[in-house]
Amino acid sequence: MLLRLNVADPRPLHEQVAGSIRRAIAEGELALGDRLPPARDLSQVLGVNANTVLRGLRTLRDEGVLEFRRGRGVTVAGGADQRSMLLKRVHDLVADAAHMGFSKTELIEMIRGAS
Repeated sequence: MLLRLNVADPRPLHEQVAGSIRRAIAEGELALGDRLPPARDLSQVLGVNANTVLRGLRTLRDEGVLEFRRGRGVTVAGGADQRSMLLKRVHDLVADAAHMGFSKTELIEMIRGAS
């Protein structure tokens, strides 16, 4: 698994860690049930603090992309690739709406009206 961070990217490092793992899942480098290396190993490879990596991993856990299991480590959750892609599209939509001057509340109303 090849994870990369971009020092020129203005996003916080923990978001880049999460994005890099999402990308690995989307590109098939990580599959359902695959176990991720320990956070300490990932932090050394990426050149960031282990807490930064853990924060990114927790974000993905909260999104349902990863599962934390005591004794088994961190694994890719079922349906993670589809959920990850959908969440990316949602984040892009929110960013686009903000760029056009729409609030999240206005965006939610637009979505409600579309269904």
